[in-house]
Amino acid sequence: MRLPAEWERQSAIMLTWPHADSDWAEDLPAVERVYRHVVAALLPRQDVLIVCQSAAHRAHVADRCPASGRLYLAIAPGDDTWTRDHGPITVLDNGKPILLDFDFNGWGGKYPAERDNAITRVLYQAGVWPGAERRAPGMVLEGGALETDGGGTLLATRSSIITASRGNSDSRRVEARLRELLGIRRFHWLDHGHLSGDDTDGHIDTLARFVDPGHILHVSCRPDDPDHAEIHRMISELRALRDADGQAYRLTALPAPPAAFSDDGRRLATSYANFLIANAQVLAPVYGLDSDQAALDTLSACFPDRDITAIDCRPLIAQNGSLHCISMQLPASLTLNPGN
Repeated sequence: MRLPAEWERQSAIMLTWPHADSDWAEDLPAVERVYRHVVAALLPRQDVLIVCQSAAHRAHVADRCPASGRLYLAIAPGDDTWTRDHGPITVLDNGKPILLDFDFNGWGGKYPAERDNAITRVLYQAGVWPGAERRAPGMVLEGGALETDGGGTLLATRSSIITASRGNSDSRRVEARLRELLGIRRFHWLDHGHLSGDDTDGHIDTLARFVDPGHILHVSCRPDDPDHAEIHRMISELRALRDADGQAYRLTALPAPPAAFSDDGRRLATSYANFLIANAQVLAPVYGLDSDQAALDTLSACFPDRDITAIDCRPLIAQNGSLHCISMQLPASLTLNPGN
């Protein structure tokens, strides 16, 4: 069993389109523009699977997406649109894709999630992934909490996986299940790292990401920022890690953005680490800040063989997530049913 790295070849990117029966209701046109830009960037190079609420919603989405490219519109009612956390986590068993349908409980019971938790099962029963196997491990786990090098190494925060609110209090049992289900052999647990405005208990995809098996890209923080001490401790933990060959990782810091706030004064989690690696490109979140260009330049240097496409994610962070959070990559061996 092996959990592929995000940079490996993909068949499609899965998205769950925003809808009026969610927290997006008051800002739906703005967030739909973000989704349209994401779809337009992806379609020339790979398929896109979009989860819709109903037949009427599917027609609405079709009217707002590019006519070119292979676009799959499937129906599965949901509570929200954070596909990274309610979508399938696909592992490979001797090259055969297996859809792991982990339980999703709204990040430890913070938000309603019953419909989101059923999305992968509903899509599978509708035949969206013909020939693939679906397994329901009976364990709460979110995709945003997982970062892998594709070779059996997991980078994660304890706070977003080993928590009583997710039913995962026993660290030894958690590691045993992740070995069994994901093929993890090396665990890099971080005990520090949190961004104000994040409500996932410290998902790793807001903090640190693999560029390749020996290289980690991570957020940084300005000295006067309240998050500075936590992020500094996290970077010290990253420096102490060793890769599969026993070597220290090459670490690259993303620029530290200035603090951003909502109209009502709430701190927003402006993480440049929440990028999406797709086929031949990286979709990068930007926030209308003076640090955006430096973040794009850093990503370009780290991924010289991929195009960097900027996506304005200001509407997304208003609901405490960003670009990687709304998407889930599907590996090349996982085919989609053209009837959907």
